Amino acid sequence: MNISSIVIQCLSKNYDQVQQWCEESGICEFHFGDKEKGKIIVTIEGEGVEEEIEKLKTIQAAPGVIAADMMMTYQEDMLDEEVKRLEEEGVVPDWLNDPNTKAEDIVYHGDLKKKVI
Repeated sequence: MNISSIVIQCLSKNYDQVQQWCEESGICEFHFGDKEKGKIIVTIEGEGVEEEIEKLKTIQAAPGVIAADMMMTYQEDMLDEEVKRLEEEGVVPDWLNDPNTKAEDIVYHGDLKKKVI
């Protein structure tokens, strides 16, 4: 099972029409929107990538939609494979799974701000 989030862009004057289409289509699930900005967040589900792509194309072709882009995706099979790989390789230190480990004892050596900017 795959689950992906889609950001839909439309004109604010078409927002209600697009939101209603999303809610009634049976293709996606509406979660949040901003009428003023013309943005809608939905999720789609599929047995595989092909099914998700077909649903994305249908959303992109819906009346009033300017653009619809996949933002995040969760693929159950890939997650299971990664968990298995991590368990086999033993890359997670034992102390990280120790319920007695205190958060204040964990030393952080990274700085995402410098890596992203």
